[in-house]
Amino acid sequence: MEGENKKRILLPRYQQVAVEIAERIADKRYQVGEKIHARSTLASNFNVSPETARKAINVLVDLGIMEVRHGSGAYVLSREKAKVYFEKYQDVQSVQEIKNELQESVEKQKRELENVSQLLNQLLAQTKRVHNVAPFVPYELTLTDQAIHLDSTVNDLNIWHETGATIIAIQQKDELLLSPGPYAKICAGDTLFFVGDELVLQRMQHLFYPEDRSE
Repeated sequence: MEGENKKRILLPRYQQVAVEIAERIADKRYQVGEKIHARSTLASNFNVSPETARKAINVLVDLGIMEVRHGSGAYVLSREKAKVYFEKYQDVQSVQEIKNELQESVEKQKRELENVSQLLNQLLAQTKRVHNVAPFVPYELTLTDQAIHLDSTVNDLNIWHETGATIIAIQQKDELLLSPGPYAKICAGDTLFFVGDELVLQRMQHLFYPEDRSE
């Protein structure tokens, strides 16, 4: 299976073969007392060299899972030991997988933090350029219910032609409307943010509070 292959790549190839043989014994695909194929056949079945196959058999012999009978070959000795070995291997691999996933998560977070840091640096650099090009602070005007022209749109009031002000944002309760279009409605309680020359605040105040300006 693909998942098993991913796990077993962590082991040397001869140990992978040993685990695969133990799995077959545990699953009764190899029976106790059955003679395992000659090293050359085993090597062909698992696509490894005869030397790698020999090392795999030696691992299983050392664990008491198989035995070698001189002049005869290798035989399955214990299904229970094969099962214990395979399950132990699975547990070890599960721990390794968890470690790998944690490492991947740490690396991912590290990359994300580096990306955030890079974006912040870009933002700071861009902000600095903007301030160098346009070093001004927007004017503010909060409209009370005493203001005139309430519930009118920016287009209705022809604000730029009347005052020279360019509205860049409108604070409406908990919502900040950036770059409001010509059909944005101006209501009581709104705070207008706008830019213009040094007289633009006076003109905007006169537009919405003409009586105050005439006194």
